Amino acid sequence: MTISNEIGQKGHYSILQNAQGEIMILIESRTGGPEEPRFFYDGGDLALLYRSKENSIAFRNIESGARIPLKSVSEVLVVEIEDDDVEREYIVPVRIVKNVNNFIIS
Repeated sequence: MTISNEIGQKGHYSILQNAQGEIMILIESRTGGPEEPRFFYDGGDLALLYRSKENSIAFRNIESGARIPLKSVSEVLVVEIEDDDVEREYIVPVRIVKNVNNFIIS
């Protein structure tokens, strides 16, 4: 079941949940692989995927139906897609924080 989708600067993302409650996030492939990635979330409509020192991705307007599932897992599977093919996939720990905005530099 898709529980969120957004068009953004690099394309779109989808947040999917399977019957076991596991979360998968589909994004367009980024340059360079992840280095100690973390997913920061506060339960609201914004989350941040830290991929590396050079690259982070903000997920804006997360639908309300995705919020409780995202806050309930300890990790997510991130799948990066390039031309309809899986470029890479990796498990990312979820870190629940007080306010994701504190991690975003405008």
